[in-house]
Amino acid sequence: MTTNIQYLSQEKINELKAELNDLKTKKRKEITESLEFAKSLGDLSENAEYQEAREMQANVEQRISDLEAILKDAIIVSTNHKDIVGMGSTVIVKVEPGKETKEFQVVGSEEANVLVGKISNLSPLGTALVGKKVGSTVTVNTPKGAVQYKILEVK
Repeated sequence: MTTNIQYLSQEKINELKAELNDLKTKKRKEITESLEFAKSLGDLSENAEYQEAREMQANVEQRISDLEAILKDAIIVSTNHKDIVGMGSTVIVKVEPGKETKEFQVVGSEEANVLVGKISNLSPLGTALVGKKVGSTVTVNTPKGAVQYKILEVK
């Protein structure tokens, strides 16, 4: 059996634990009540409410299973990086050639969100940056061609 290691911040782990708790306590109870109500309506073979409640139940149970697996294999990332990019590092890069700078935080795939500057360690840019030092230049192939990034700072 292979494990699917997830690199997560403590903040994301807390968020996932809260979601898991909500699903196990509130959502399961709501679905049970929906199923009981739908059963009271009669013939289950033609009961849309019952079918919908069963589908919701399957989705919630799948999400619970997914969250438990993520949390079981989670590794909390440290943000104590000085000069080398690692998991949890915040990196300031300069897009070359030019003067445009961008700031990214390297995170696990579960909490990646490019819109807020969080890139996955498995993304092309994340893979290129991890393990590199301040002053290094990395090249990332994109659909628009190769882009070079110079690492200016690691926090």
